[in-house]
Amino acid sequence: MLEFDDIQHILLTRTPALTGRYEFLTFDTPQGGRAWLAEMQDKVQSATDAKATMDESDRWVTLAFTWNGLRALGVPEESLATFPDAFREGMASRAAILGDVGPAAPEHWVGGLAGDDLHAIAILFSRTDEQNAKSIAAHDDLLARTDGVRSLSYLDLNATPPFNYAHDHFGFRDRLSQPVMKGSGEEPTPGSGDPLAPGEFILGYDDENGPVVDLPQPEVLSRNGSYMAYRRLEEHVAVFREYLRQNADSPEGEELLAAKFMGRWRSGAPLVLAPDKDDPELGADPMRNNDFNYKEEDPFGYACPLGAHARRLNPRDTAHYMNRRRMIRRGATYGPALPDGAPDDGVDRGIAAFIICADLVRQFEFAQNVWINDKAFHELGNEHDPICGTQDGTLDFTIPKRPIRKIHKGLPAFTTLRGGAYFFLPGLTALRYLSTLGQQGAS
Repeated sequence: MLEFDDIQHILLTRTPALTGRYEFLTFDTPQGGRAWLAEMQDKVQSATDAKATMDESDRWVTLAFTWNGLRALGVPEESLATFPDAFREGMASRAAILGDVGPAAPEHWVGGLAGDDLHAIAILFSRTDEQNAKSIAAHDDLLARTDGVRSLSYLDLNATPPFNYAHDHFGFRDRLSQPVMKGSGEEPTPGSGDPLAPGEFILGYDDENGPVVDLPQPEVLSRNGSYMAYRRLEEHVAVFREYLRQNADSPEGEELLAAKFMGRWRSGAPLVLAPDKDDPELGADPMRNNDFNYKEEDPFGYACPLGAHARRLNPRDTAHYMNRRRMIRRGATYGPALPDGAPDDGVDRGIAAFIICADLVRQFEFAQNVWINDKAFHELGNEHDPICGTQDGTLDFTIPKRPIRKIHKGLPAFTTLRGGAYFFLPGLTALRYLSTLGQQGAS
């Protein structure tokens, strides 16, 4: 049985947050880090609490730590050594594996995200701008009166107009396809796949292969925890719009080309079900907008290109061991919307997302290395993910078509990674354990 009372809410709930802040922290002393945590931990809601109060709550807090952060809090070396290598090394050290090269390389990251002094993140989500201001002020006050902990940087978040649903700066509907865990009480929507074993996402439970061994020790630290891969992706909206204009002969053609890159129309309607024109009603209907497969309905990519973003990140029935690759995605947009028709204003805007999983290598790094940045995905030959893959102007994008396919040569980068990190997301009991390290009787 899932221990809802001990699991941070972000793992099992999606809040209706419209704004917020990611605060990135460093601990100059173990005492300072633990003092900060002691005050923050009571603000973190469990999955039980969040579900019960979702309609009336205005704020939601999540806390997570890098491996260096756990060390800075005073976690013993013998315990630190039990964490997996990928987490211990950190995202910046694994840039070559992830394809984070060129402009996306760690030396270009912002906010101190590539440094060893990145120790923790406080995710402060709010329903309103007023509550967001209160949450930020309260946290600023805590930092000001707590010696030994300080902010490295922060990222302010906001919902972007003009739509009344979650979307990125390119205008594509977000929050569409998420796996469901057995025992969560949630039913998967049609096409989303069967519920998966909780151990695919949360430590301390069986995964799809059964019991999991070699979990971080002591058990009080790892149980009900998970890992989060943070990715801050700048979206080059003006570049994307200009590319569409230059490579289509009508507004309708621009929309179709955009959909071919993404694998869905901006409304969320999948190309497999709406190959010729957008269907906003379909895109908005969670009982229909995921109810399709690729192997039977679109094996050659005539509707949704084989290398489209959505097809790469969720290959569905065309991938082996799909149940071992699923991940939970959370996140938000940052930066102001670029108005339609406006020239590039040089402002940084994009998506700042968390990919949550129980195994960073098997799930997140596999997706990055094999699905997103493998040139030979589906035997394409010279392609990366057109939306979030590493692009250097030498790669292609193929749109299958009878009788002649269309190949877009030398695709520009529509997004650039601006920073990232690997975090450990403890359970609530583990948060209390971390806050009491160093005290008499704690270990």
